[in-house]
Parts: sequence; C-alpha cells; structure tokens
Amino acid sequence: MTRHNKPDVPQAAIDLYDAYAHKTLDRRAFLERLAALTGSVAAAAALLPLIEPGSAQAQTIGEDDARITTQRVAVPGGQPGLEGYLAVPRGEGSFGAVLVVHENRGLNPHIEDIARRLASEGFMALSLDFLSPAGGTPDDPDAAREMIGTLAADDTRANALAALEWLRTHSQGNGRTGVIGFCWGGSMVNRVAVADPRLDAGSMFYGSAPDASGAAQIRARLLLNYGELDERINAGMPEWTAALEAAGVDFEAYVYPGTQHAFFNDTSPARYDEEAAALAWQRTLDLFRSALAS
Repeated sequence: MTRHNKPDVPQAAIDLYDAYAHKTLDRRAFLERLAALTGSVAAAAALLPLIEPGSAQAQTIGEDDARITTQRVAVPGGQPGLEGYLAVPRGEGSFGAVLVVHENRGLNPHIEDIARRLASEGFMALSLDFLSPAGGTPDDPDAAREMIGTLAADDTRANALAALEWLRTHSQGNGRTGVIGFCWGGSMVNRVAVADPRLDAGSMFYGSAPDASGAAQIRARLLLNYGELDERINAGMPEWTAALEAAGVDFEAYVYPGTQHAFFNDTSPARYDEEAAALAWQRTLDLFRSALAS
C-alpha cells in the first residue's frame, strides 16, 4: 500500500510503538498508554495489528519458488551454534553474496523472505540468526527483543564478519560480499562496514550511526536509507554522512518523504510505504548488481 491508502493510524500511536519496540517502554506500559491514547482497551486492540509487524504478509517469494533453493546452514568461525537461512539462485554459476541482518526481533519469516527476494534477483543471500548461539530466535518477538538486548557488541560484530568470510569462500560465491540490514540490522551494516575492509557494498535501512571516527576505515560502497519521520535515527545522520564525505567514502544517502521508521517492513501496515520501499529496494539491487558482479 502507498502513503495515500495507509490505515488511519495516529502518528502518536506509531511514535508510542517505536518507543516500546526500542525498549524505552515495556509491553504493559505500552498497551496502557495506547489504550489511553485511543480511548479504550478495545480501540487499542483494534489498532495494534496495524502497527506491530505480523507474519501473514511475510512471504512474497515462496520456499518452493523454482528460481531458488533454500536451506538452514551452520556458519563456522563465529560463536558456537551460529546458524542462518541460506537462499541461492538455482542452477550453475557463481554469485555475489549478501548477508541479511534482521531487526531487533531476530530471524523471522519476513527476514527469511528478504533472503529469498535477493536469491530470486541472482544473489546468494544468508539471513543470519544472531540469536542462534543463545538457542535461536524464539517465536515470541518480545522475548527475541529481550535476547537481542543481552548480546555483546563484540560478539555480534565477530559473528557478522565470520558469516561474510564464509560467504566469500562458499563454492557458489564469486568472492564478493555485501550486507543489508534493517533497524538493529541497519546499525550492524554501518558497524560491519567499519570493521571489514573487504566488504564490497552495504545497504543500510534506518540504522543508528556508529562513532564517526570509524568512517575513515570504510572501503565499501554504501547506500543509506532513512524515513523522514524517524527522528530518533535521523538525529545521528548529519554527523555520520559528513564523516563519510570527509573520508571519501563512496556513498549515497536518501530520506524518503513522509515515511516512518521501518517503512520497508511490509508486515507492518501502518508504517510500510510501498512506493518508498520499492524505490529503496531498486536502489539496493542496483548497488549490489554493480558492486558484487564478478
């Protein structure tokens, strides 16, 4: 759906959910405030499915799509138990590889679908489960959020680097690698770009910026995608983009008009923006096709 036929959800409700989703509020406080905002518990319950990501719309490329193959894989080199969901174009050839980094709800059906979308476009894509060393992403997204909050930054970065190295040496890869990430995963894109001089490209969706001093270490080409109404994330954008420019990094940054945080997530009707998501996706594919070609 486009901006013009979105569900009628007050911006205050979306802002409230963002505070909850990023741990400023616990769920009980969130639901109480949502009920107060909407006028009743019943009204809040009706609004909630429009704001929260769901699973009903998570699959756009099926597991049985004839263009791809999928499997669960163990990823060596990181923490014990590190696993992910690998989608590869069907047939012979070597492919540019993309690491897909999930939001702060872990590896869910939507993020698996992102891997399949990339595979259908000719890339080998690994949606890594950063919670797998701790037993894997739970079905309860709130539990996943709590688990994400316990992860050590050094461990998550090391696991991402191990996954990228595994993709570079994969028998179906061409040795070139990119990374795409959303929210928590968008932050990881920035941090991995700083940490991995062999990374070829990164597409960041509404992720927080790292320390600006790291910009000078980046060798990858970057695409930065921001939602105009995402004030929390956008507060760090000017310093980060200025540092990238000063360091001579090859990057493009776009702010998509009228869009929310998580505008790419098509399982969240009130925040998803079809037009902006399609444009950001096409820009991402253009970057990866250019940077990850053999």
